[in-house]
Amino acid sequence: MLSWLREGDANSKYFHSALFSRRRRNCLGSILVEGYMVEDVKPVRHAVFSYFVAYFQAQHVVRSGVDNLQLRVLSFAVGSSLIKPFSVEEVKATVWDCDSFKSQGPDGINFGFIKDFWLDLKDDITRFVLEFH
Repeated sequence: MLSWLREGDANSKYFHSALFSRRRRNCLGSILVEGYMVEDVKPVRHAVFSYFVAYFQAQHVVRSGVDNLQLRVLSFAVGSSLIKPFSVEEVKATVWDCDSFKSQGPDGINFGFIKDFWLDLKDDITRFVLEFH
C-alpha cells in the first residue's frame, strides 16, 4: 500500500497487481442454485437476475379496503390553513423540536449548529422553507 501511495497509479506493476487482486476477490465465478453449481458468466448473471426478480416481485396480499369508511371532512378554515405560508415562529418551533445532534446531511451541520446560530440563520432558513412551500 505504501508503494502505491508513493508511486501513484501511473500504470505501475504494483497498481496493476492490486487491481487484478481486487478484481479476482470481487469476481463471482460460480454460485449454488437449488443444490446445483452454476458457473460461467451468462448462467451466473441469469441466476442472480432471476433470484432478485422473484424476490422483489409483488405478491398478492389481501389488504383492507376503504369501502364504507366514513372520513371526516375538513372545514374551509382548517383546509385553507394548510396552504398558508409558515411563520418564523412555526419554523423556529420545528427546528427546536428536532434533536440537536441529528445531522441533516453529509455536510455534518446538525440542528445544534442551527439552534446556536439561529439569530444569524433564521432569515435564510425561513426564506428557504417559504420558497420550498
